[in-house]
Amino acid sequence: MHPRQFAQTAPDRPAIVMASSGVSVSYWELEAVANRGAQLFRSRGIATGDTVAIWLKNCLEYFQIYWAAQRAGLYICPISSQLTAEEAAYIANDSQARLLITHADIPAAATLVRDRAVLVPRIADIFDLGSGLDGLASWEKALAAQPGDRIADESAGFHMVYSSGTTGRPKGIRLPLTGGPADEPHMLAERISGRYGLGEGSIILSPAPLYHTAPLAYGMVAHRLGATLVIMDKFDAEETLRLIERYRVTFMQMVPTMFVRLLALPEAVRSQYDLSSLGKIVHAAAPCPIGIKRQMIEWLGPIIYEYYGGSEGNGSTFITPEEWLERPGSVGRADWGTLHICDDAGGEVAPGVDGLVYFEGGWDFQYLNDPEKTRDARHPAHPEWTTLGDIGHVDADGYLFLTDRQSFMIISGGVNIYPQEAENLLITHPRVADAAVIGVPNSDFGEEVKAVVQPFDPADATPEFAQELIAFCRSNLSPVKCPRSIDFDPALPRLDTGKLYKRLIRDRYWADERTR
Repeated sequence: MHPRQFAQTAPDRPAIVMASSGVSVSYWELEAVANRGAQLFRSRGIATGDTVAIWLKNCLEYFQIYWAAQRAGLYICPISSQLTAEEAAYIANDSQARLLITHADIPAAATLVRDRAVLVPRIADIFDLGSGLDGLASWEKALAAQPGDRIADESAGFHMVYSSGTTGRPKGIRLPLTGGPADEPHMLAERISGRYGLGEGSIILSPAPLYHTAPLAYGMVAHRLGATLVIMDKFDAEETLRLIERYRVTFMQMVPTMFVRLLALPEAVRSQYDLSSLGKIVHAAAPCPIGIKRQMIEWLGPIIYEYYGGSEGNGSTFITPEEWLERPGSVGRADWGTLHICDDAGGEVAPGVDGLVYFEGGWDFQYLNDPEKTRDARHPAHPEWTTLGDIGHVDADGYLFLTDRQSFMIISGGVNIYPQEAENLLITHPRVADAAVIGVPNSDFGEEVKAVVQPFDPADATPEFAQELIAFCRSNLSPVKCPRSIDFDPALPRLDTGKLYKRLIRDRYWADERTR
């Protein structure tokens, strides 16, 4: 399945719609512009297996560029629009991108263009999507000069995303290209279609930035299945409800922080929109507190599905809402690959015992230019087993329960503490918008547990509220798992994927320790 198929069978069907404006691109138009884009890449010497980078906010052109690169057999490297020029340059250089497409509305784009000889000396071409950056060729004008025929040497390309860098420098996740035809079937499309029943009648609302893996992958799958993809400029809770009603949205991929924002809307606001078209929501990327997910199911019904997996594609689990209600907190059973839960020595542990989560049987990924990280992701005795660094256990029926990430573990007085449990509890407090639990230096115990909380109302950032939250934790959890102190932050550094950028928070408290 490929969008080319629907350019022939349903040429006028909208393939892409920008939610805010209603401007759309049909499947026929998508096919024509993708062919021109592939021709443009070839005219610039971009060959099969090369990399092109996309540094854009959500826009109609995002998937036009994607499908042009895909049929030219290229790696497609999306770059976060929030990065500085230096951070974007790191990804562009590390990915070995030969061409970059950007826009003046990217805050740091002008700086990168100005200093391109220093920052990105290997990139031969930088195109401007909106003609607002001095000295760059216009992507639109360059496209218009190309023929609309297929290139002679089409083959299947794929995206190469970068890890979020929550614990260090982001790393490119590179999968081998198949070398097959551009319109060959793709496993992700087949799996997602089978899981959720998506197809030509589906209307998929994408509320998250397309430079993240899941929104990009689900958008790609939407076009492979002939669905209509409605793209939001950025997530807004009430606007999401309005768009579901306006476009009769049938499917969404979301993250738990979006659930929190939706549930924070007054009941009078939530109840005024017709959401009856919405058949399924899937979430992943970050832990979802049990109370939050339960409220979502009580509101919208049993339409909330969940999976666990990473951009690496090394395996996944899946759980239906009905299964989750029977096993709250589980992320499901393996539906791609085989699960192995291992101790520090690499031995498999019994059900109910926490260990490092490995998958066997997924894609054989590599971290680009980082053989050490690639090696560390493999089991010491079974290199075909790979891990994303998460800790968890399975029950007697094989359902996985995640405890936390290995890198976030707090060791206090020799006791291993996983902060996710306290984070999941704090976020259920009605006056808490977000929370991070970390280990901070303690002269006696090495580390102690601290929470950094973002209150809904900034006026709640008081010592009294801090003590109230500590008491709230102690009334629900063992004291050893609870924060000994709480600081407040007006906005925690959470990525649009829902992942918490804990490294930035921890660095505030450990900077002095590193200089001693």
